[in-house]
Amino acid sequence: MNKQRFLKLILAALFTCIGQVGFAAQAIKNIGSDTMVNLAQAWAEAYRKVEPSVSVEVSGGGTGIGVAALINGTCDIANCSRKFEPEEVAKAKANGHEPKEFMVGYDALSIYVHPSNPMNEITMEQLGDIYREGGKIDKWSDLGVKLPKGNNIVRVSRQNNSGTYHYFREVVVGKGKDFKLGSRDMNGSKDVVELIARTPTAIGYSGLGYATKQVKILKVAKKAGEPAIAPSIESTLNKTYPIARPLFMYTGGQPASHIEKYIQWVMSEPGQKIVEESGYVPLPKTQTASR
Repeated sequence: MNKQRFLKLILAALFTCIGQVGFAAQAIKNIGSDTMVNLAQAWAEAYRKVEPSVSVEVSGGGTGIGVAALINGTCDIANCSRKFEPEEVAKAKANGHEPKEFMVGYDALSIYVHPSNPMNEITMEQLGDIYREGGKIDKWSDLGVKLPKGNNIVRVSRQNNSGTYHYFREVVVGKGKDFKLGSRDMNGSKDVVELIARTPTAIGYSGLGYATKQVKILKVAKKAGEPAIAPSIESTLNKTYPIARPLFMYTGGQPASHIEKYIQWVMSEPGQKIVEESGYVPLPKTQTASR
Protein backbone atom coordinates (compact mmCIF):
# COMPACT_ATOMS: atom_id res chain seq x y z
CA MET A 1 0.00 0.00 0.00
CA ASN A 2 1.51 3.37 -1.01
CA LYS A 3 1.79 6.31 1.37
CA GLN A 4 -0.91 8.37 -0.35
CA ARG A 5 -3.52 5.60 -0.08
CA PHE A 6 -2.53 4.92 3.52
CA LEU A 7 -3.01 8.60 4.44
CA LYS A 8 -6.45 8.62 2.77
CA LEU A 9 -7.52 5.63 4.86
CA ILE A 10 -6.26 7.27 8.05
CA LEU A 11 -8.11 10.50 7.23
CA ALA A 12 -11.35 8.60 6.44
CA ALA A 13 -11.15 6.78 9.78
CA LEU A 14 -10.47 10.08 11.57
CA PHE A 15 -13.50 11.78 9.96
CA THR A 16 -15.66 8.80 10.93
CA CYS A 17 -14.59 9.16 14.57
CA ILE A 18 -15.26 12.91 14.49
CA GLY A 19 -18.69 12.24 13.02
CA GLN A 20 -19.48 9.78 15.78
CA VAL A 21 -18.41 12.25 18.46
CA GLY A 22 -20.53 14.93 16.78
CA PHE A 23 -23.50 12.58 16.77
CA ALA A 24 -23.15 11.90 20.48
CA ALA A 25 -22.96 15.65 21.13
CA GLN A 26 -26.37 16.14 19.43
CA ALA A 27 -28.43 14.21 21.98
CA ILE A 28 -31.60 15.91 23.31
CA LYS A 29 -32.77 14.85 26.76
CA ASN A 30 -36.59 15.05 26.81
CA ILE A 31 -38.33 14.33 30.15
CA GLY A 32 -41.77 14.78 31.69
CA SER A 33 -45.49 14.35 31.07
CA ASP A 34 -46.73 10.79 31.06
CA THR A 35 -49.69 11.94 28.97
CA MET A 36 -47.23 12.99 26.27
CA VAL A 37 -44.69 10.17 26.52
CA ASN A 38 -46.08 8.01 23.68
CA LEU A 39 -46.39 11.08 21.46
CA ALA A 40 -42.88 12.22 22.36
CA GLN A 41 -41.48 8.79 21.47
CA ALA A 42 -43.29 8.88 18.12
CA TRP A 43 -41.79 12.32 17.42
CA ALA A 44 -38.32 11.13 18.40
CA GLU A 45 -38.47 8.08 16.13
CA ALA A 46 -39.70 10.11 13.16
CA TYR A 47 -37.15 12.88 13.69
CA ARG A 48 -34.28 10.38 13.64
CA LYS A 49 -35.10 9.87 9.96
CA VAL A 50 -35.19 13.63 9.35
CA GLU A 51 -31.99 14.42 11.28
CA PRO A 52 -29.92 11.22 11.75
CA SER A 53 -27.25 13.21 13.62
CA VAL A 54 -29.69 14.09 16.44
CA SER A 55 -30.84 11.57 19.05
CA VAL A 56 -33.91 12.50 21.13
CA GLU A 57 -33.91 10.54 24.40
CA VAL A 58 -37.45 10.38 25.85
CA SER A 59 -38.56 9.43 29.34
CA GLY A 60 -41.83 10.02 31.23
CA GLY A 61 -42.59 9.99 34.93
CA GLY A 62 -45.04 12.90 34.98
CA THR A 63 -45.04 16.64 34.39
CA GLY A 64 -43.62 17.20 37.89
CA ILE A 65 -40.56 15.13 37.00
CA GLY A 66 -39.99 17.21 33.86
CA VAL A 67 -40.45 20.48 35.75
CA ALA A 68 -37.94 19.41 38.42
CA ALA A 69 -35.42 18.35 35.77
CA LEU A 70 -35.69 21.69 33.96
CA ILE A 71 -35.33 23.62 37.23
CA ASN A 72 -32.20 21.60 38.04
CA GLY A 73 -30.82 21.83 34.51
CA THR A 74 -30.78 18.07 33.99
CA CYS A 75 -32.89 17.98 30.81
CA ASP A 76 -33.03 19.90 27.53
CA ILE A 77 -36.83 19.78 27.13
CA ALA A 78 -39.54 19.28 29.75
CA ASN A 79 -42.83 17.90 28.42
CA CYS A 80 -45.74 19.37 30.41
CA SER A 81 -49.49 18.81 30.31
CA ARG A 82 -49.93 22.04 32.30
CA LYS A 83 -48.20 25.40 32.49
CA PHE A 84 -45.30 26.04 34.86
CA GLU A 85 -46.54 27.40 38.20
CA PRO A 86 -45.21 30.87 39.21
CA GLU A 87 -43.14 29.39 42.05
CA GLU A 88 -41.62 26.85 39.63
CA VAL A 89 -40.68 29.66 37.23
CA ALA A 90 -39.05 31.51 40.12
CA LYS A 91 -37.01 28.45 41.13
CA ALA A 92 -35.89 27.86 37.55
CA LYS A 93 -34.86 31.51 37.14
CA ALA A 94 -32.91 31.35 40.40
CA ASN A 95 -30.94 28.43 38.90
CA GLY A 96 -30.37 30.27 35.63
CA HIS A 97 -32.90 28.23 33.63
CA GLU A 98 -35.77 30.61 32.84
CA PRO A 99 -38.54 28.47 31.26
CA LYS A 100 -39.30 29.19 27.61
CA GLU A 101 -42.72 27.85 26.56
CA PHE A 102 -43.71 26.15 23.29
CA MET A 103 -47.27 24.93 22.74
CA VAL A 104 -47.08 21.70 20.74
CA GLY A 105 -50.68 20.40 20.62
CA TYR A 106 -53.77 19.71 22.70
CA ASP A 107 -55.25 16.83 24.64
CA ALA A 108 -58.96 16.27 25.19
CA LEU A 109 -58.87 14.91 28.73
CA SER A 110 -61.35 12.03 28.52
CA ILE A 111 -63.65 10.42 31.10
CA TYR A 112 -63.50 6.62 30.96
CA VAL A 113 -65.83 3.93 32.31
CA HIS A 114 -66.10 0.17 31.79
CA PRO A 115 -67.93 -0.85 28.56
CA SER A 116 -70.62 -2.61 30.64
CA ASN A 117 -71.60 0.71 32.22
CA PRO A 118 -74.85 1.93 30.57
CA MET A 119 -74.00 5.58 31.21
CA ASN A 120 -73.12 7.60 28.10
CA GLU A 121 -72.73 11.14 29.38
CA ILE A 122 -71.97 13.12 32.52
CA THR A 123 -71.91 16.76 33.62
CA MET A 124 -68.98 18.70 35.01
CA GLU A 125 -70.87 19.13 38.29
CA GLN A 126 -71.47 15.39 38.58
CA LEU A 127 -67.78 14.74 37.97
CA GLY A 128 -66.90 17.26 40.65
CA ASP A 129 -69.29 15.60 43.10
CA ILE A 130 -67.67 12.22 42.42
CA TYR A 131 -64.10 13.42 43.02
CA ARG A 132 -64.44 16.43 45.34
CA GLU A 133 -64.12 16.18 49.12
CA GLY A 134 -67.66 16.66 50.39
CA GLY A 135 -69.17 15.68 47.02
CA LYS A 136 -72.43 13.80 47.34
CA ILE A 137 -71.94 11.16 44.65
CA ASP A 138 -70.37 7.91 45.90
CA LYS A 139 -72.59 5.26 44.31
CA TRP A 140 -73.67 4.63 40.74
CA SER A 141 -77.29 4.68 41.92
CA ASP A 142 -76.73 8.35 42.87
CA LEU A 143 -76.50 8.92 39.11
CA GLY A 144 -79.47 6.70 38.32
CA VAL A 145 -77.18 3.99 36.99
CA LYS A 146 -77.65 0.30 37.78
CA LEU A 147 -74.69 -1.97 37.24
CA PRO A 148 -74.89 -5.79 37.07
CA LYS A 149 -72.40 -6.15 39.93
CA GLY A 150 -71.53 -3.52 42.52
CA ASN A 151 -72.77 -0.02 43.24
CA ASN A 152 -69.88 1.79 44.93
CA ILE A 153 -67.95 4.03 42.52
CA VAL A 154 -64.24 3.22 42.21
CA ARG A 155 -62.58 6.59 41.57
CA VAL A 156 -59.42 6.26 39.49
CA SER A 157 -57.06 9.23 39.57
CA ARG A 158 -53.39 10.15 39.05
CA GLN A 159 -50.59 10.77 41.50
CA ASN A 160 -50.04 14.37 42.50
CA ASN A 161 -46.82 14.84 40.49
CA SER A 162 -48.94 14.52 37.35
CA GLY A 163 -49.90 17.56 35.26
CA THR A 164 -53.13 15.72 34.43
CA TYR A 165 -53.92 15.50 38.17
CA HIS A 166 -53.32 19.24 38.62
CA TYR A 167 -55.40 20.19 35.59
CA PHE A 168 -58.31 17.95 36.64
CA ARG A 169 -58.16 19.33 40.17
CA GLU A 170 -58.29 22.92 38.96
CA VAL A 171 -60.97 22.52 36.28
CA VAL A 172 -63.20 19.73 37.64
CA VAL A 173 -62.66 19.39 41.39
CA GLY A 174 -62.36 23.17 41.80
CA LYS A 175 -59.66 25.65 42.77
CA GLY A 176 -58.84 25.35 46.44
CA LYS A 177 -60.84 22.13 46.75
CA ASP A 178 -59.44 18.74 47.78
CA PHE A 179 -59.89 15.32 46.25
CA LYS A 180 -61.89 12.78 48.23
CA LEU A 181 -59.75 10.26 50.02
CA GLY A 182 -59.84 6.68 48.81
CA SER A 183 -59.23 7.06 45.07
CA ARG A 184 -56.95 4.67 43.19
CA ASP A 185 -54.03 6.93 42.23
CA MET A 186 -52.11 5.56 39.25
CA ASN A 187 -48.57 6.30 38.10
CA GLY A 188 -49.41 6.67 34.42
CA SER A 189 -52.14 7.50 31.92
CA LYS A 190 -52.05 3.99 30.50
CA ASP A 191 -52.43 2.53 34.01
CA VAL A 192 -55.67 4.48 34.53
CA VAL A 193 -57.26 3.06 31.39
CA GLU A 194 -56.08 -0.48 32.06
CA LEU A 195 -57.53 -0.46 35.60
CA ILE A 196 -60.90 0.81 34.35
CA ALA A 197 -60.93 -1.86 31.63
CA ARG A 198 -60.90 -4.59 34.30
CA THR A 199 -63.07 -2.80 36.90
CA PRO A 200 -66.79 -2.57 36.00
CA THR A 201 -67.55 -0.05 38.79
CA ALA A 202 -64.69 2.34 37.97
CA ILE A 203 -64.53 5.84 36.49
CA GLY A 204 -61.38 7.77 35.70
CA TYR A 205 -59.72 10.43 33.57
CA SER A 206 -56.86 10.11 31.10
CA GLY A 207 -55.68 11.44 27.77
CA LEU A 208 -57.70 10.79 24.61
CA GLY A 209 -54.62 9.18 23.07
CA TYR A 210 -54.89 6.29 25.57
CA ALA A 211 -58.39 5.18 24.48
CA THR A 212 -58.81 1.46 23.77
CA LYS A 213 -61.68 -0.83 22.82
CA GLN A 214 -61.69 -2.15 26.39
CA VAL A 215 -63.11 1.10 27.82
CA LYS A 216 -65.89 3.58 27.02
CA ILE A 217 -65.54 7.37 26.81
CA LEU A 218 -68.35 9.50 28.22
CA LYS A 219 -69.62 12.68 26.62
CA VAL A 220 -69.32 15.67 28.95
CA ALA A 221 -71.74 18.58 29.42
CA LYS A 222 -70.63 21.90 30.91
CA LYS A 223 -73.93 22.17 32.81
CA ALA A 224 -77.06 20.11 33.35
CA GLY A 225 -79.45 20.65 30.46
CA GLU A 226 -76.68 21.61 28.01
CA PRO A 227 -75.54 19.27 25.21
CA ALA A 228 -72.99 16.65 26.21
CA ILE A 229 -69.94 16.77 23.93
CA ALA A 230 -67.60 13.96 22.92
CA PRO A 231 -63.86 14.67 22.95
CA SER A 232 -62.51 15.17 19.42
CA ILE A 233 -60.25 17.39 17.32
CA GLU A 234 -63.19 19.58 16.31
CA SER A 235 -64.69 19.92 19.81
CA THR A 236 -61.27 20.73 21.26
CA LEU A 237 -60.40 23.42 18.74
CA ASN A 238 -63.84 25.05 18.84
CA LYS A 239 -63.75 24.87 22.67
CA THR A 240 -67.09 23.08 23.04
CA TYR A 241 -65.50 20.15 24.88
CA PRO A 242 -65.06 21.44 28.45
CA ILE A 243 -61.93 19.61 29.62
CA ALA A 244 -59.45 20.02 26.78
CA ARG A 245 -56.01 21.45 27.52
CA PRO A 246 -52.86 22.52 25.70
CA LEU A 247 -49.66 20.49 25.78
CA PHE A 248 -46.29 22.17 26.15
CA MET A 249 -42.57 21.76 25.73
CA TYR A 250 -40.35 23.95 27.92
CA THR A 251 -36.66 24.73 27.59
CA GLY A 252 -34.40 26.44 30.13
CA GLY A 253 -33.94 29.72 28.27
CA GLN A 254 -33.26 30.07 24.56
CA PRO A 255 -32.55 26.52 23.33
CA ALA A 256 -29.44 25.50 21.42
CA SER A 257 -29.91 25.53 17.66
CA HIS A 258 -30.34 21.77 17.26
CA ILE A 259 -32.97 21.73 20.07
CA GLU A 260 -34.85 24.70 18.65
CA LYS A 261 -34.83 23.08 15.20
CA TYR A 262 -36.37 19.94 16.69
CA ILE A 263 -39.11 21.86 18.51
CA GLN A 264 -39.91 23.82 15.35
CA TRP A 265 -40.22 20.52 13.47
CA VAL A 266 -42.59 19.21 16.18
CA MET A 267 -44.75 22.31 15.64
CA SER A 268 -44.61 22.04 11.84
CA GLU A 269 -46.99 20.08 9.60
CA PRO A 270 -45.01 16.78 9.73
CA GLY A 271 -44.78 16.91 13.53
CA GLN A 272 -48.43 17.85 13.90
CA LYS A 273 -49.48 15.00 11.63
CA ILE A 274 -47.93 12.67 14.22
CA VAL A 275 -49.97 14.45 16.94
CA GLU A 276 -53.19 13.53 15.13
CA GLU A 277 -52.06 9.99 14.29
CA SER A 278 -51.23 9.45 17.98
CA GLY A 279 -54.77 10.34 19.10
CA TYR A 280 -54.12 13.90 20.21
CA VAL A 281 -55.28 17.24 18.81
CA PRO A 282 -52.91 19.14 16.50
CA LEU A 283 -52.36 22.87 16.52
CA PRO A 284 -54.64 24.88 14.21
CA LYS A 285 -53.23 24.95 10.67
CA THR A 286 -52.74 28.70 10.94
CA GLN A 287 -50.10 28.02 13.61
CA THR A 288 -48.23 25.45 11.52
CA ALA A 289 -48.43 26.98 8.01
CA SER A 290 -45.42 29.27 8.48
CA ARG A 291 -43.13 26.63 9.98
